[in-house]
Amino acid sequence: MHNTTSHDVVIVGGGHNGLTAAAYLAKAGKSVLLLERQSDLGGATVSTDAFDGMGARLSRYSYLVSLMPRRIIDDLGLNLRLARRRYSSYTPVPGAARGLLVDNGDADATKASFDAIGAAADFERWNEFYGRTTELARKLWPTMTEPLMRRSQMEQLVGDPTSVRDFIDRPLGEVIENTFTDDLVRGVALTDGLISTYASAHQADLRHNICFLYHVVGGGTGDWDVPIGGMGQVATQLAEVARAAGATLTTDATVTGVGHGAVSWTEAAGDEHRATAGTVLWAAAPAVLDDLVGARGDRVEGAQVKVNLLLSRLPRLKETDVAPQAAFGGTFHINELYSQLESAYSTAESGSIPDPMPAEIYCHSITDPSILSPELQASGAQTLTVFTLQTPDRLLDDADADVRDDLQRRVLDSLSSVLAEPIDDVVMRDRGGNLCIETKTTRDLQDVLAMPGGNIFHAPLTWPWAEDDACLETAAQRWGVATAYDGILLAGAGSQRGGGVSGLGGYAAAMAVLGR
Repeated sequence: MHNTTSHDVVIVGGGHNGLTAAAYLAKAGKSVLLLERQSDLGGATVSTDAFDGMGARLSRYSYLVSLMPRRIIDDLGLNLRLARRRYSSYTPVPGAARGLLVDNGDADATKASFDAIGAAADFERWNEFYGRTTELARKLWPTMTEPLMRRSQMEQLVGDPTSVRDFIDRPLGEVIENTFTDDLVRGVALTDGLISTYASAHQADLRHNICFLYHVVGGGTGDWDVPIGGMGQVATQLAEVARAAGATLTTDATVTGVGHGAVSWTEAAGDEHRATAGTVLWAAAPAVLDDLVGARGDRVEGAQVKVNLLLSRLPRLKETDVAPQAAFGGTFHINELYSQLESAYSTAESGSIPDPMPAEIYCHSITDPSILSPELQASGAQTLTVFTLQTPDRLLDDADADVRDDLQRRVLDSLSSVLAEPIDDVVMRDRGGNLCIETKTTRDLQDVLAMPGGNIFHAPLTWPWAEDDACLETAAQRWGVATAYDGILLAGAGSQRGGGVSGLGGYAAAMAVLGR
């Protein structure tokens, strides 16, 4: 053993949640050591020059911010700038030269778009549906930075048994089908329940309902904002605050043992270290902790393929009356009719890759061109991130070595099918002549970020409250960060209210340690 040190708290995992916990605890006067396996801090919240020398700094894994509370930003003094997107979404009708454009800044234009795709009857229903989710968000969001309330308290707070029934107690597909008649409108509503969540619309375990709630609750409005400068700004600023407060942040540290108030790890050079601590915060996936202590649980898996692209310009649309800047200014839905999402689920259940691949696009550079060099900005270049749905990790179990290329090709073909030109025609090439395309599968997330099965939430999402019969005797239980292991608390996305770029896992763990 090379050396042993002693700390009040040792944090395992240097993603944004671990950094949030480190910042809070160091500012509170605790002696904090944080250990990160990779050479850089940030985990999934990093920005990188994915295409060497091209001058585009992409948010490689995570990309939008909705769930980070203003309380965390203010408490830690972060200078995090978030830009609101005018357009909510654009969804082309497969095989047609029209689509649905939801314009947050022009209700009349949105109504005209509903009319144009033959979904006029769903416009008012759309407003009523999302009016209900906004009211749900307004009431539930403030509770996310408080100790867990119980189920009965949640019902009393919401005050609307119909909303509890529709969004919490029965499969999301039921309320969608009872509300909307148009296949495309139904599909757009369902997508928020399927981000890295493999499920059918009528899934009995309601995993998609939980995912949906997290997607509509953020900030009390459900808006998903663009981090100016890229997602790396989140981790960079958190690390600066933690260091300034006295936390020790150690990279290239592979944890080899944890328990009995101590953590062991090795450095890249092979040197072994050990640290004792009053509390260990586990800001990595719970399944990795279980494996480390020899307890194996159920399979955890994500359900997405992520493709980053650098384009010479935005591609042309089949619908000439909609500007590409508007269509790609929000979430661009590809082959995500309700029927297509259900068909894709059935195809994946049979062991095959869905065709066409349901996916959605986010264009950071439209809202925040600062991630591009001045030369790229002047040329009209843009970034695109494509994120697939209903593509569970299990599809890669028996895949051959060419699976990445196959998945990438299917994603690009699905996108091209709703455009007026092949997406390949506008993909830039780097200085070596290689296409500026980067594909990340669930196995990449597992291998690089230690996310089992590529699950971006670390574990299945859970409701952000406790059941009425849950034991809430300890601070860890009350904050939703308890584990089965003495002296170890969860501090990552796998905590009770983790998931997404929120800092809530780290915040809750810090509050539990501080006894607040």
